[in-house]
Amino acid sequence: MTGEFSADWLALREPADADARSLELVGLLPQPVKVIRDLGCGTGSLGRWLAPRLPAPQLWILTDRDHELLEVAADRMPEGANVAIDERDVTALTRDDLTGADLVTCSALLDLLTAAEVDRLVEVCAQARTTALFTLSVTGQVRFTPQDPRDREVEAAFNAHQRRETGGRPLLGPDAPAYTAAAFTRAGARVVTRESPWRLGPQRARLTAEWLRGWVGAAAQQRPDLRFDEYLAARLAALPEVTVGHRDVLAIFE
Repeated sequence: MTGEFSADWLALREPADADARSLELVGLLPQPVKVIRDLGCGTGSLGRWLAPRLPAPQLWILTDRDHELLEVAADRMPEGANVAIDERDVTALTRDDLTGADLVTCSALLDLLTAAEVDRLVEVCAQARTTALFTLSVTGQVRFTPQDPRDREVEAAFNAHQRRETGGRPLLGPDAPAYTAAAFTRAGARVVTRESPWRLGPQRARLTAEWLRGWVGAAAQQRPDLRFDEYLAARLAALPEVTVGHRDVLAIFE
């Protein structure tokens, strides 16, 4: 894969992200939405998708620990969206950081957090009574057409890799969307979730191939005792239609 957080990979996946996110949840956002804090913003693809769907004026506070990605995001936000950047680790967010914010957003972030980090993020949102829209969290479910007998074996290894412990941090991986929704419910929010799957296949050949290499590569790292080379080669030789499960989570404090 080009790199999980590289600008090239984020650009490659942006059209699939845009098609997948739930427009229904955007329609449920309490108004007004004028100040938005985007966590782990990357190159700003969520802002480019959401800003045109919200009334002006808007202030986007782009939050990421990667300075180069922050600069790209700030430069590429839609015209009319005012921008501030905040270079930091999103797990260090505090209630004071949400003062004046109408909405907290993120995209493809929750699976990279631990349960404790999600609990802290939910607590901060609850303290500030700030609506949260967290999009494109992986669910671990992948469906292929045509199927291959090894699909489920690779899926299980990949999901185990997503739940790995790294730097002493046990990641939530595909458990993240359900865990986050439950945490917001416990905190008193009204929670609405919608499925937001990627639709891949020959029509998105480059993205599908890159995703397959990354998906199988992570599975192979988790299960080096298994050999997935022939499986990957066969999948790349005839790209299948693929549905990659994601879920969007909206939490409203009423």
